[in-house]
Amino acid sequence: MSLEYKTRTHPAVRELAAKTRRGEIGRRDFLRTAALLGVSAATASSLIGITLDPGPAIAAETPKFGGNLRVSMNVKDISDPAIYDWSEKANIVRHVIEPLVRIDHENTAQPHLAVKWEASDDLKTWTFHLRKGVKWSNGDDFGADDVIVNFTRWLDPKTGSSNIGRFASMTTTVDTGKKDKDGKPVKKTTMTKGALEKVDDHTLRFHLNTADLSLPESMADYPALITHRNFVKDGGNFIKNPIGTGAFALKEFKVGERAVLVKRKDAKYWGGDVYLDQITYIDHGDDPAAQLAAFASGQIDANYETGVEQVPAIKALPDITLYEALTAQTGVARFKVTEKPFTDKRVRQAIQACIDHDRLKTLLYGNYGAPAEDHHVSPIHPEYAKLPKQKQDYDKAKKLLAEAGFADGLEIRIDCVANPTWEQNACKAIAEMVRPAGITLQINVMPGGTYWDRWTTTPFGFTNWTHRPLGVQVLNLAYRSNVPWNESSYSNPEFDKLLDEAGTKLDPNERRPYMAKLEKILQDDAVMVQSLWRSVFVSAGKKVHGIYAHPAFEHHYNKVWIG
Repeated sequence: MSLEYKTRTHPAVRELAAKTRRGEIGRRDFLRTAALLGVSAATASSLIGITLDPGPAIAAETPKFGGNLRVSMNVKDISDPAIYDWSEKANIVRHVIEPLVRIDHENTAQPHLAVKWEASDDLKTWTFHLRKGVKWSNGDDFGADDVIVNFTRWLDPKTGSSNIGRFASMTTTVDTGKKDKDGKPVKKTTMTKGALEKVDDHTLRFHLNTADLSLPESMADYPALITHRNFVKDGGNFIKNPIGTGAFALKEFKVGERAVLVKRKDAKYWGGDVYLDQITYIDHGDDPAAQLAAFASGQIDANYETGVEQVPAIKALPDITLYEALTAQTGVARFKVTEKPFTDKRVRQAIQACIDHDRLKTLLYGNYGAPAEDHHVSPIHPEYAKLPKQKQDYDKAKKLLAEAGFADGLEIRIDCVANPTWEQNACKAIAEMVRPAGITLQINVMPGGTYWDRWTTTPFGFTNWTHRPLGVQVLNLAYRSNVPWNESSYSNPEFDKLLDEAGTKLDPNERRPYMAKLEKILQDDAVMVQSLWRSVFVSAGKKVHGIYAHPAFEHHYNKVWIG
């Protein structure tokens, strides 16, 4: 790291290091927290008396330049990065425009367009130092103005960006004085005045309303890619005007067919050598057989995801390597708590009481993955709190239904996508499990595009959620009041307050008691039936080097090469 960026070490780091040396905190959790506070991996490791593992030696194989990496992945509309809602969209664009922070395959925040950052003792003031010498592909210098324009746009409710939820600590919610169709006050969330300060052309200071330990990791999520400061002025369409700081340029793009990226030759990439000449994304639709055939015939070199049902077939192909990552990816059958009959908590609790989570996991994923617990905080999240095991209880379910006025049975419908197959299977398994309680669950299978047009409005829907490194990130995105991706319309002031308090605790052990309360609130309010925690799989030809299964399906191909 350049010596020109001199920063202070947060006082909590040494305290956390001492706890780690005493065995009170795991090494991985300490290193992850230290990274969030802007401490380099080498410095953090030295504080707990370990030497960084340099990783496997690669001297025997020298990376080769050239080649076209052909990847099977859905090619979705990439017009506006601020409103991306799928990892596939960002995977194409991430090689052209870039985030301030990047999450590596070990779930740790790493500097990217920001080279360093530090936080105040109370985690309310964060200073980010931006990388110098970075050029946009149109010749402009990258700097603070680019970041300010992006944050201002993200936190404008007119944009419709889910970043309002990620950066809730930078926003203010006010009553508009209007009422909705049910007579409830309509509120508006906007960027707090003074939340972002330009210190100089390459230094920014964030002034938060509440402490937020996850700020750097939120900057790494897929709708947080930094576009050029004139993105909107130049038309606001990335396909037509793909100006970027990344190593590649967008050469060809057609939704549902293909996207072609070529290595930039106008300037040397700030991140060092890039080996591939081209990346070609090919859309094989949602048919797993088409993707397998493409592998078998040598038409592709890698894929976005290998479904769990495809694993045996992939393992049978001689020249393909299967990569696996245990993640916080999941799928939730969530209730719209503002829509009948799900406005009655007893109905939601009755459905939840019918579920055998261990069996549900086994039916969907066999020996892979892990059972979920209906609160969307994963055992791999550092602050996860283990609650008493949920039990399937049909007597409880029937009693609750009777109290809610459905003693003679309940008929409901769940919407889900046609592919991937495991999501349909999850709905089928839930339907079987609720039947003995007198609940008839109809499954409405939709094309992906149709479902995702209504995923935040359907009364009962099954939604696939991707991985986030921290539990507090997920809860801020999906269950905080009035944020765009709160698909259940759940709103609980006590929950919001506890979530704010959890965000002030750097030590995962100190954060855990708050998470236990948050998890229990979500369970008791029965906001969802959660399917499982997923292992994810990626496949690639044996000639492809440097590729891996990222827990959030992110593609980082700058150092991938073909041998």
